Amino acid sequence: QLEFIADEEGDWALHCHKSHHTMNAMGHDVPTVVGVDHRDMTRKIAKLVPDYMVMGERGMADMAEMQMPLPDNTVPMMTGDGPFGSVEMGGMFTMLKVRKGQAAGDYRDPGWFKHPAGTVAYEWKGALANPSRSHDGGGQSMPLKQPLEAPVQVQVRKPGGHAGH
Repeated sequence: QLEFIADEEGDWALHCHKSHHTMNAMGHDVPTVVGVDHRDMTRKIAKLVPDYMVMGERGMADMAEMQMPLPDNTVPMMTGDGPFGSVEMGGMFTMLKVRKGQAAGDYRDPGWFKHPAGTVAYEWKGALANPSRSHDGGGQSMPLKQPLEAPVQVQVRKPGGHAGH
């Protein structure tokens, strides 16, 4: 049971990580295929299954661009358009629309939320200022180990597991 107080106006996307999701592809025991080059394998599988296509090698957002027919008994996972374009995982979450003055039991669609002026991100088209640079090392709390002009060498350590979570 969930008690919910809808007192913040907006369009809110709700998604539930059900146990059958987390036991499968969302679980920690299934390796991710993001970034894996499937081209060679895909050609081999396509000889057996002509319409085969890989899903998820670049994440799932690019699948939203494809408008493909589905079997009649299938609920689409990638569906829907929102005020800013495709709602990539639209079939896998619920849109909760909270508005002032909406009466209890009134389930009519109020349309997309009208964002207050100045609250929506936009692409800056003007000239970019030069970033400000600090030439001190942060004082006593973070002294420089080498001059700022010296080349920086980093060691990347990839995660080795989920540390028990």
